Amino acid sequence: MTLPPAVKISLLVSGLFLLNGMITGIWKYAKIMTSPDHRAPAYVDIAHRTSFFYSFACLVIAALIYFSPFTEFWQIVVVAFPFAYFAITVVGYMKEGYLNRTENMFSERNFVTTYFMYGLIVGEIGGLIFILGGFIYTQFIT
Repeated sequence: MTLPPAVKISLLVSGLFLLNGMITGIWKYAKIMTSPDHRAPAYVDIAHRTSFFYSFACLVIAALIYFSPFTEFWQIVVVAFPFAYFAITVVGYMKEGYLNRTENMFSERNFVTTYFMYGLIVGEIGGLIFILGGFIYTQFIT
């Protein structure tokens, strides 16, 4: 069975997030077992859980983009935006966890907490609007 490239990419990214969730789970467990209060750093925990959430989000996107009316090129472009923001977000959480930062990264206003978040909102929601819109168009309108 040959799948469209955007679906293959979505499934690959889903699998990579799932794997990252498992690997960060090992990291989380190691931190829990070596911590005096048996807790992992907040951002290690967040990176672990977020990887699983994004893994399943990528599966939903794979299913929706399969029915897209857009060309293969535009399907890839449309899925790339949310996936890029998902990945950058998880890497950021992993960095904060590695540095063992415990304060809320949003406690100070800077480029990441302001403009990156604006881009994330537009990239993730905008990308999903096109993906979901394409599904609605092909399955309910035409």
